[in-house]
Amino acid sequence: MRILATGRICPDCPQVCIGLVTSREGLPVAFEVFDGNRTDVTTTEEMVLIMERKYGKANRIWVMDRGMISEKNIEFMQKRGARYLVGTPRSMLRKFEQELLGKDWEAVHPGVEVKICASPEGKDETFVLCRSEGRKDKEMALLNRFVAHLQTGLNKLKEQAEQGRLRDRQKADRRIGRLLERNSRAASLFDVIVTEIGAGKDRRLAVDIKKSEERYQWALQSGGSYILRTNWKEADPKTIWKRYIQLTEVEDAFRTEKHDLGIRPIYHQRQDRTQAHILVCFLSLAMWRTLQQWMKASGLGTAPRKLIEEMRDVKSLDVLLPAKDKTIRLRAVSTPSKELKVLLQRMKIFLPNRSKII
Repeated sequence: MRILATGRICPDCPQVCIGLVTSREGLPVAFEVFDGNRTDVTTTEEMVLIMERKYGKANRIWVMDRGMISEKNIEFMQKRGARYLVGTPRSMLRKFEQELLGKDWEAVHPGVEVKICASPEGKDETFVLCRSEGRKDKEMALLNRFVAHLQTGLNKLKEQAEQGRLRDRQKADRRIGRLLERNSRAASLFDVIVTEIGAGKDRRLAVDIKKSEERYQWALQSGGSYILRTNWKEADPKTIWKRYIQLTEVEDAFRTEKHDLGIRPIYHQRQDRTQAHILVCFLSLAMWRTLQQWMKASGLGTAPRKLIEEMRDVKSLDVLLPAKDKTIRLRAVSTPSKELKVLLQRMKIFLPNRSKII
């Protein structure tokens, strides 16, 4: 199970892949442990079968991001009669170019608009085109930064070729490859052609750089846009979008596991101990999310870490008093501060006012 996870986050470290299923409120329902070199998309069918075997074919909707989905997975879920709501690859935006430029958008959130679209293949599916101003600003800022870096690097290489300081064709190709790799977000916007001119001592390299304005304009038009795909018979795009956005609860659950609950690194070498470590973290996550829901219902936000830090001031002490027949155990609890007392009252937690024999 702990095997070399080639091509994933840490290629040189043994890893495990964890599949986590949560409710739409973010409460953990189930988890499964996979080999570390499994890509996310290969775990979808297995997770669906595991959930159906454990809990039956309930009237559930499988909400997954685009990293979990392939056409094979979609076909698998359709054959099982499962409902799904999934993200799609960015390349699919090309099929909805006219809808992107059109009107009839519906605001679902400040800065976010959606539009219902029919399936381009005529299938019994619904596509929801979404665009976010905040997401577009972020994407374009990143793109422009990479464009500037790539253009500067390519111009420098071209200048060196013109001055005769760069004559080796293979070296030039390698440098161009590294530049495109480092600035991959902007790589598709440029066409770079290297040719050899002259002969003998007069041999030079000519570097032709062309930036595709058509592709850049498409990046501007489609920036901040994404498409949701579903077979859920729901006509309101706002409802579909809100259900998909609940995936942020799953992402938050993974962040909590990684940072607050310390699921990694896993130092164990044996499979049973690795699984036990993950189980303890899963149970901790269930308690953490329950505390979040408790705090939310009490109007205290959703940051358990702050509450736990405040609760550290509460101490419990057991005093053993020898008596004739037996030893008496007396439990005393420290008096909380005024601020903490208010928090506890909001959560309807009442500490004992006096020592108690247990």
